[in-house]
Amino acid sequence: MDTSDIRKGLKLLMDGKPYVVTDFQFVKPGKGQAFTRTKLKNMLTGSTIERNIRSGEKLEAADVEDRSLSYSYQDGDNFVFMNTMTGDQVFVHKDAVGDDAGLLIDGADVTITIYNGNPVSISLPAHVVVQVTETEPGVRGDTATNVTKPAKVSTGATIPVPLFVNEGDWIKVDTRERRYLERSKGP
Repeated sequence: MDTSDIRKGLKLLMDGKPYVVTDFQFVKPGKGQAFTRTKLKNMLTGSTIERNIRSGEKLEAADVEDRSLSYSYQDGDNFVFMNTMTGDQVFVHKDAVGDDAGLLIDGADVTITIYNGNPVSISLPAHVVVQVTETEPGVRGDTATNVTKPAKVSTGATIPVPLFVNEGDWIKVDTRERRYLERSKGP
């Protein structure tokens, strides 16, 4: 691959480890060679590095496979996902799932990234609909813009929500930014 192929979500090998591009910017200075400034997330450890890649430099694609599977249940330290077509199950360790465990819904279609036969990360759907199980009541008259309160949802995560959201309400949540989008009628 060439530096012109760099885009968000690109999976590549750097120093023998698989990384995914989380952010990039093409830079053409007044003097010297153009380069691409990248932020890369290690798919094995979750750590992030910044790396400048000179134009024309060759990159090696990471030998990863993305599979779309359905979340089934949690079994100890593992989360179990199933291929609905074949019935095959894939066990993903809680370290690979990370904070996304707080927004996993039974039956949700999830993309699992597999590197060298081992699941290394998951990608949730763009948004999920969950029920608020615990939140403080909003204060009447406190209507300043963008005032939020914490709300615990049915999957276990805590999401900041507007004051008018009450316990029992169904809400749509953006899984990438972990933020409230809108009230919903339920699943």
